[in-house]
Amino acid sequence: MNSNIRIGVGHDTHRLAAGGPLYLGGVKIPHDKHAVGHSDADVLLHAIVDALLGAAQLGDIGEMFPNTDPANRGRDSAEMLHQAMQAVRNAGWEVINLDCIVHAERPKLSPYKTEIRQRIADVLDLARDQIGLKGKTGEGVGPVGAEEAVMAQCVALLRRGSG
Repeated sequence: MNSNIRIGVGHDTHRLAAGGPLYLGGVKIPHDKHAVGHSDADVLLHAIVDALLGAAQLGDIGEMFPNTDPANRGRDSAEMLHQAMQAVRNAGWEVINLDCIVHAERPKLSPYKTEIRQRIADVLDLARDQIGLKGKTGEGVGPVGAEEAVMAQCVALLRRGSG
């Protein structure tokens, strides 16, 4: 069955370590911890990449940007997101909207939500109102609640492009 509408789900988790800053949604957030990863470890952008690629049936972030490739060490996740979005558009898809959740005990996401949504919109060439973003804590439970990890989830809704 070939559909003109597709949904993709993305998820990412990174361990936290001492020393900031923390990158979320392409925004540098002052914090006493940073996410540990091969690239800049931006869990939100990684979840979005996976959601977009999954919806378009283009694989996943590990296939497009393998951690075995030295070019991806320390890489800006916004570059990865931009490249993934180009692949999605080249495959004939356009984004209707994204709905994302960041799970972190600290820092609180509220002061940064507008800036993060705008940064994502700018990278993807979308309107800010196409980007939903929510912040959740771990309520002191599990790796997120213990401030050992940060996690993000994203759902992407795509439609067959009109052009």
